[in-house]
Amino acid sequence: MSLPLAGLRVVALEQAVSAPLCTRHLADLGADVVKVERPDGGDFARRYDSVARGQSAYFVWLNRGKRSVVLDLKDSAERSMLDALLARADVFVHNLGPGAVDRLGLGWGTLHERWPRLIWCAISGYGIDGPYRDRKAFDLLLQGESGIIAVTGTPDQPAKVGISIADISAGMYAFSAILAALYERERTGEGRLIDVSMLECLAEWMMAPAYHQLYGGKAPERAGMRHNMIVPYGPYRVGDGSWVNLAVQTEGQWERLCAIVLRRPDLAADPRFRTNELRVRNRDLLEPLIEAALAEDTRRSVQERLDAADVPHGALNDLADLLAHPQLAARGRWLEVDSPSGPIRALAHPLNLAGLPRPAGAVPGLGEHTDEVRRELGLAPNSD
Repeated sequence: MSLPLAGLRVVALEQAVSAPLCTRHLADLGADVVKVERPDGGDFARRYDSVARGQSAYFVWLNRGKRSVVLDLKDSAERSMLDALLARADVFVHNLGPGAVDRLGLGWGTLHERWPRLIWCAISGYGIDGPYRDRKAFDLLLQGESGIIAVTGTPDQPAKVGISIADISAGMYAFSAILAALYERERTGEGRLIDVSMLECLAEWMMAPAYHQLYGGKAPERAGMRHNMIVPYGPYRVGDGSWVNLAVQTEGQWERLCAIVLRRPDLAADPRFRTNELRVRNRDLLEPLIEAALAEDTRRSVQERLDAADVPHGALNDLADLLAHPQLAARGRWLEVDSPSGPIRALAHPLNLAGLPRPAGAVPGLGEHTDEVRRELGLAPNSD
């Protein structure tokens, strides 16, 4: 069965995380993604570490299913090969540093004039215009700029999120925008400029706390592993020293938690805790009462009562637990993909289109497909 994006070609001048994540999802859906890399080591994410059978964890995660072509874009002959690729491409994606594509003659205006059907997608820290357009950007910097760090951590110590959320959010928004542009092109025949800003992606995610600042005059306080706008929501200690992770969203769940799990129906009737807004306001009074009510129980018994009460809860897993998670195993989420140093365990993409296979192509070696792509373009293989 054909994959949804089979027959589409994507040319990617990409590095690190945001653009590679975007194009990996395109590859997972069947697009031919040609990853153009520099001759001096390629994508610098290849060298982050060597933990995955001698390869970088980030690189093997983000680049399976692509073809790697090495080109020196300062060399006129190799630059002409890039032009030949773009002439046959549907999408051009890049996340190079500020001004780099314009210096290479690959800006939107130039490419759109030559190939009007080409979809042109830029991923950058701050966007292609505005006063910050020339700033270099990395995940930590964008977490700070967007206010993520201001609401993450404990009251005494702010923290960054432990994964690259600025890059990941930008990659996913770029992926979505490209799909929309491809759909639009079916009607208009025209390509589209896509300008994805990491700052704007995280700003979008920050709007709930931003409304507290805008209309309430005060940002939500950092709450550590708890939620700063919902109570009870987060991990609570039980009597055997372990934790239960609660996510109480409705008043019905709160009432059942009190009556069945905590065995304290009086808490639900307490005027200090009657609504979520009151519970947040009085969390310093309420949360010790919750843990006191759980102090004589084991995690297993608490979980059984949570299930009986239909109150949402979960585990505080570490990464070993994630890798062995029974739900992922039951749904067949784990795959093996080839790589230059041997098979790599991989997670199937989460784009679960019913009835379609979930392929996971190989992780490419640097320049592995250069000659193959040259032959496809009618060019002689490199003599090097």
